[in-house]
Amino acid sequence: MSVKIRLQRHGKKGKPFYWIVAADARSKRDGRYLEKLGTYNPNVNPASVDLDVDGAVKWLQNGAQPTDTAKAILSYKGALLKNHLAGGVRKGALTEEQAEEKFNAWLSEKEGNVNAKKDQLAKAEAAAKAKALEAEKEVNAKREAEAAAANAEEVEAEAETTEEADVVEAPEAEAATEEVTKEASNEEE
Repeated sequence: MSVKIRLQRHGKKGKPFYWIVAADARSKRDGRYLEKLGTYNPNVNPASVDLDVDGAVKWLQNGAQPTDTAKAILSYKGALLKNHLAGGVRKGALTEEQAEEKFNAWLSEKEGNVNAKKDQLAKAEAAAKAKALEAEKEVNAKREAEAAAANAEEVEAEAETTEEADVVEAPEAEAATEEVTKEASNEEE
């Protein structure tokens, strides 16, 4: 029986979630498996991978062949490096302590790279948010300026109409006072 380390799809349509499993090569993609080794979630950035490294190394040493995607994930988490170092220990090129030290140094470096990427993504998101906020403030300021200009025009137009009404009312008032004075003079006569 040949064993493959592969991904088994779970999740819903458009939101895949994978289990990393060791399964018989003849079984269906989402069918029976021998052992669940971890999970892979590509929906987050950076993708989250939980892997039992020791279990994966055990299956690799027993002859399991990873698929291309599973091989990339195993490499990302260091399972292939640990398998390689275990081969060096078996051959006598390294001691167990040296192999463990190299693996831990690689893990710390990898963790630093992942944290740097997360920080970079957070900074890019914050910069994009700040840029959007600045653009929104600019649009609001422009809108307020246009509204103030429109209000000023309305006030000017209203002031002009009241001045015109005053000008129109003034001759009428003068005419009315003239009529009153004419009537008064007519009465005196």
